[in-house]
Amino acid sequence: MKRFFVSVFGFLLFRWAYPGFDYHSFPFRFLLRCFIAQKVMRINGRVPWPVHWTSEVKGYENIIRGTETPGSTLGCYIDGRNGIIIEENVWIGPRVSIISMNHELLDYNQYVKTNPIRIGRDSLITTSSIILPGVALGPHTVVAAGTVVTKSFLEGNQVLGGNPAVVIKKLDVYSNSKC
Repeated sequence: MKRFFVSVFGFLLFRWAYPGFDYHSFPFRFLLRCFIAQKVMRINGRVPWPVHWTSEVKGYENIIRGTETPGSTLGCYIDGRNGIIIEENVWIGPRVSIISMNHELLDYNQYVKTNPIRIGRDSLITTSSIILPGVALGPHTVVAAGTVVTKSFLEGNQVLGGNPAVVIKKLDVYSNSKC
């Protein structure tokens, strides 16, 4: 009976709260907490996908996302005011900052317009990484924990690490086969 109630309640509540979002891949408790934080307490209230209550998403209307939800992990800062394109199957870890807009150095009230950030499909952005404006990452790029990405790496199938980021390892082609 409990499972039936959770399924019906989840279907009605989350279908209304997040139209077009596949809520089945998230635990019910997480979605309920996101719903309360976003729709009741109005923390990231306008963002049309579930966002962790400790994360902040700015400029959500300029974020084009694939299958995953940016900001659904603990303490992320996603600034999409200058545009962010996140392709299919991109996983974003906790405390990641993706910052698409920068200030003019001679007038801090002005912003510098650059290309949007592009993160290629099948990529993994791990804990406490920072991706700065205008960066483009190729497909199957793993950004190691604590990495600061200041320039583009278009090749793909690689691991980035360091500050500033450098290629530290080449990878084989991504395989999503389940063992």
